[in-house]
Amino acid sequence: MGWFDGKKGLILGVANDRSIAWAVAQEVMAQGGLCGFTHLPDRPDDEKQKNRRRVAKCLENQPNARFLVPLDVQKDEDIAQLMHKTAEEFGKIDFLLHSIAFADREDLSRATIDTSRSGFHLAMDVSVYSLLAVARAARPLLNPGASILTMTYFGGEKCVPGYNVMGICKAALDACVRYLAFDLGSQAVRVNAISAGPLKTLAGSAAGVGEMQFLYEKIAPLQRNVTHEEVGRAGAFLLSSYSDGITGEILHVDAGYNIMGTPGRWLEELKGAAKPS
Repeated sequence: MGWFDGKKGLILGVANDRSIAWAVAQEVMAQGGLCGFTHLPDRPDDEKQKNRRRVAKCLENQPNARFLVPLDVQKDEDIAQLMHKTAEEFGKIDFLLHSIAFADREDLSRATIDTSRSGFHLAMDVSVYSLLAVARAARPLLNPGASILTMTYFGGEKCVPGYNVMGICKAALDACVRYLAFDLGSQAVRVNAISAGPLKTLAGSAAGVGEMQFLYEKIAPLQRNVTHEEVGRAGAFLLSSYSDGITGEILHVDAGYNIMGTPGRWLEELKGAAKPS
């Protein structure tokens, strides 16, 4: 018997087969869950429909993937249409994964102090407000005991140079998790977040993930980076009934990096390298 037998829900934010959302979705479906998926809308002039095609390719030979629809989280009408489709297909749902974030590349490349006003609004709308908007629209469909999960990062807790405006967005997202956990707790709905270590994804490529992975290998207690599969299993746990007593939490899946107050073992290595020969 699987963790998600008889369970149905939504997976928002798969871009391709390297997405964290896809890692979670694979584990959910392997455990019996039925999933509806969304993709970023394609431009009208994009005859190849690249965004839809990438996600559709992931869903091939996945009998538990029940539908795929476009979603622009900046449009309330898109969110409403998604929930209408969900109600038609599933009736009520038991889980919702929100794995959506975006900031203009030019704003990400600037020092945080130089973030444009329009870029700040865009990043906060897509990366933060979308969780509130989706949760509000999904509220009538959520079964008692349902779970909402979003994806955050350590750059919302501490300053991570290079993460810049997205770090501010993640700090706001973390606060949204806590306030949503309170708002939806009376409905017996839980809201949590996973803070994953750096992984090679489309989003990660814009944040210098290669340098960050080197740093994590050197500093994390486990002396390695985490894998997509590890994050996927943790995400499935938080979406499942096995985590029924957990809400408003941020679960770090980062090989322990977040607990360190110094470079740890790497400091000894650096000291050794600095000694005169």
